[in-house]
Amino acid sequence: MLELYGGIGSPRIALRNLGIPVKAIDYVEIDQDAVNSYNAMFAEDLPYKTQSVVTWNLRPDAAIHGSPCQDNSVIGGRAGMIAESGTRSSLLFKSIEVFENMGVWRPKIVIWENVPGVLTVKKSKGAFQKYLECMEALGYTNSVEILDARDFGLPQARRRIFTISIQGHRFDFSKLKRTAMKHIKEYLQDNSEVDEAYTVTQPSILAAIGKKGLRRATVIEDFAYTITTRQDRSPAQIIDCGDRYRYLTELECWRLQGYSDEDFFRAAAVHERRGRFKMPLYKQSGNSIPVPKFEAIFEALL
Repeated sequence: MLELYGGIGSPRIALRNLGIPVKAIDYVEIDQDAVNSYNAMFAEDLPYKTQSVVTWNLRPDAAIHGSPCQDNSVIGGRAGMIAESGTRSSLLFKSIEVFENMGVWRPKIVIWENVPGVLTVKKSKGAFQKYLECMEALGYTNSVEILDARDFGLPQARRRIFTISIQGHRFDFSKLKRTAMKHIKEYLQDNSEVDEAYTVTQPSILAAIGKKGLRRATVIEDFAYTITTRQDRSPAQIIDCGDRYRYLTELECWRLQGYSDEDFFRAAAVHERRGRFKMPLYKQSGNSIPVPKFEAIFEALL
């Protein structure tokens, strides 16, 4: 596997959960905090020694590149992902350069995930079509689908577009195994065990409870809304504890993305608390891709 914009290794976690041996020929990530979490979770698989690749066949079976999505969203200002525009989301086309330069070593399968805004944001729609055309020029057949985490067991309303490009044939999204959404209570900690640090105290958030629009604070009931990189900013989602409102904890956010508690605690061990929270852990969960989505995709591919 080739992991570009690798984050905390969601696809690798999915393959591990399926019992599939993985060799990551490269993992590329600019966020050092995410790198530290990744290394902590996969410590046994990373020998940290110089290795010669002279005699290896480096052609990966799959390349995953969840390039930055911020400029394809409303909150991100709709700056778009036009090639050479300098936006974070335009890094998508750096992936194309990587695949072009790999020549005959190109991966058999390429998976790209992003926000649905790539289909609607004016400065993204044309760029997305260009991406599809570039992949076709490289010999891939593209399949596109919007997937919601709630259809894969997680009680989180998270809709994201997946583009799966395969050499030789088309991917059939109808073959994905959907599972019933689990109850949110299975993912939440007992309120009595959650530190007071997670209590909502900001007047701006308290005043936004029940409101609509960007300045809103939604009380979680049957499922959480999209996990973001910050839980203490509007739009926010909160839990009604009866005598107080509180934010989701870092552990709960990781659970709602499909990570195990062991994965979380390994990552948490290499981060210090910054203020009330371990902010890198929120950022990493908000930037990640739900593990069960990848499990369903890899099961169908295999």
